[in-house]
Amino acid sequence: MAILRLNEIRDMSPQERMDELDKMRDELVRERALSSAGGAPDNPGRIGELRRTIARVKTIQKEMKEI
Repeated sequence: MAILRLNEIRDMSPQERMDELDKMRDELVRERALSSAGGAPDNPGRIGELRRTIARVKTIQKEMKEI
């Protein structure tokens, strides 16, 4: 899944933002589980990227008062 930029997030509908947020949260859980189980992640910086992108989506939702 690609990392979303601010203008891409703002162009989405509220439902699309919620769907993307759910997908990113699921992926973050999988990445954290792999890391905690002692496995070597394919992309070590992916967890940080996911966390930042989730924060971006939540910030825009709050700006647009969707939450």
